Amino acid sequence: MPAHSAKPLTAAKAQFIRSLVKQKKERDRERAFVLEGEKPILELLDSDATALLALVVGESRLSQADAGLRQALRHRSVPLHTCRDSVFDSLSDVTSPSGILAVVRQPAWDPQAILGRSPLLGLYGETLQDPANVGAIVRTALGFGLDALWLSADSADVFNPKVVRATAGGILKLPVLYIKDVAELTGQGCALLASVPAGKASRPITDLTNLPERAVLVFGNESRGLSDATLQRATVRFHIPVSQAIESLNVAASVAIAAFYFRMLSQRVSGPQG
Repeated sequence: MPAHSAKPLTAAKAQFIRSLVKQKKERDRERAFVLEGEKPILELLDSDATALLALVVGESRLSQADAGLRQALRHRSVPLHTCRDSVFDSLSDVTSPSGILAVVRQPAWDPQAILGRSPLLGLYGETLQDPANVGAIVRTALGFGLDALWLSADSADVFNPKVVRATAGGILKLPVLYIKDVAELTGQGCALLASVPAGKASRPITDLTNLPERAVLVFGNESRGLSDATLQRATVRFHIPVSQAIESLNVAASVAIAAFYFRMLSQRVSGPQG
């Protein structure tokens, strides 16, 4: 790789990256986030290099780069910076940094265009605060071809590095939108299917054999569940039957089961809830 293709990382640029990693308000202000790891970065270089604002590679990682990585970095117009390994370690929030990271422009989605889809199958998470769960839910929604994930404003920031890593690049492909209230969904004609504990007011998920044409699966906080205000707007309340050996499933596991089940239903003829 020609020496002139990479510039030393300045102290100011390093501090900027650290602020993106640590501070949500900085990510919101800059509309950018930090993505670590060779695989998701190379995929983004191939699919949408314009989303990459800068690349940073540690000296050791650069010296050990194979031909494929060197070629990818050489033939792109993305600003490339190098730094000492100790500096790179200070930029990363993982125990064993990969040696390569990117500053990435946050994807922009059109909320009205997404809500206008028909058929529509999406997810809504209320006060989901565990970054690992939110990241897993993003991957699940993308894996089963759901249209979008809506989150309450007090949920984890999807551009938090922990969430970004857990999505394995999915945060760049799935629309994730924050809303103040589920009324923004029901007001657009979406039926809410709420996941709740087993009880008189809920139905086993397998009892539901039809799916509204525009449906949003609703899941609550990892410990407190859904608010009464959200439950009152739900068309259906369902639960996933589990053994008496456990009280409930992890929210990310529940989302995966429900997303798979309702995606299968959505491939049948849509109709009113059975």
